[in-house]
Amino acid sequence: MVEAAVQSGSLITARLASEAGREVFAIPGSIHAPQAKGCHALLKQGAKLVETAQDILEELSPGSGRQLGLPLEPPADEANDPLIEALGHDPVTLDALIARTGCPAPELMARLMTLELDGRVARLPGGLYQRLHQG
Repeated sequence: MVEAAVQSGSLITARLASEAGREVFAIPGSIHAPQAKGCHALLKQGAKLVETAQDILEELSPGSGRQLGLPLEPPADEANDPLIEALGHDPVTLDALIARTGCPAPELMARLMTLELDGRVARLPGGLYQRLHQG
């Protein structure tokens, strides 16, 4: 969570995520900013402190004791990337990819972002993802 007032609906979502066993991350803000008080409350309740993107990657990495459904980085043999195979050739929703791979949403989104930055996947309007043909 980046910003949330104390009475924010985002805090309800974070509480439900925590109760469901999901990781909750929060970025601290100024002690004088009302929109940072919710994040501070989450940190007091055990949310993971985030100062950089690396903090999230380290928390979700295989060495953290938490197992990922897919590696954050594409495999060396890109032709056999299980996520690219799961994407198929038509636009697909995140929910469909979760069903196809069995990978939790946060990890799947991290991999999709990596593939998007590599130019192998495009994020389309409507929450759809599509593999890009190489070559």
